[in-house]
Order: sequence, then C-alpha cells, then structure tokens
Amino acid sequence: MARPPSTQPTDGELAILKILWEYGPLELGRLREQLQLDKPVAATTVATMLGVMLNKGLVRRAKGARGSLWSAAISRDDAARGMLGKLLDHIFDGSAQSLVAHLLGEGQLSEKDRRQILDMLETGRHRKTPPRRKAP
Repeated sequence: MARPPSTQPTDGELAILKILWEYGPLELGRLREQLQLDKPVAATTVATMLGVMLNKGLVRRAKGARGSLWSAAISRDDAARGMLGKLLDHIFDGSAQSLVAHLLGEGQLSEKDRRQILDMLETGRHRKTPPRRKAP
C-alpha cells in the first residue's frame, strides 16, 4: 500500500521557505540567487521544487511585473509546529519532556540556552519570529 504524500517540507523545500520567510515574495531568479549563496542550483531545479511545493500548499504564486512572484503559504511557526509534532510523535512518543531530556543529555543546550529556556518557562513568554529583511 502506498503511503500518502507528505505535506512536510523536505530539506530543500525548507531552504526555499527560509528565504521566502526572510525576504517575502520573490521572483524565481532572485530566489535562485539566494539559494546559490549556499550551493549551486539550476533554475529548472528551483522551478520544479516550487511546483511541488505549490501542490503541497507550502508556497503561493502570484503575477509579478516580470513573471511569477513566489511567497510562503505557511508561516515559520506552522512549519515548526508540524515538523516538531511529527518528531515528538515518531521519536519521543509524544513526550516533550523526553525531547528536552535528550537535548540535555546530548549536551545540545548551552548554558545561555538553558537560562533563556528557564526564563521563558518562568515568565510564560516565547521567542518572537525575527522581522523580515528587504528583498535583495
């Protein structure tokens, strides 16, 4: 029996989403320029990935002055919620405590991280999403 298609972003799709979250709507060429800062990628590859992402509901396409403008259809928080929920369910049996114990046990948290987490727990506040940068 075939498994249903995933709605979670792949690593490559996350790279695209991170750029769109940071800069807002971009044309294919500008998006590719930003991706190229990390590794070479063909415009056709980016276009194909955007098509897949459009079908998954991860991005939107609108008419721009010189072609399509691509934007994120999901927020960073929504993506994090979905991916973290899947991680918690599949790896830690739904236990956030087990996840934190794992991070502590593996030495993944710096002393600064620990202090900030304790402060967030005590005050009941959470980290804000960073503001968007202007398109390059």
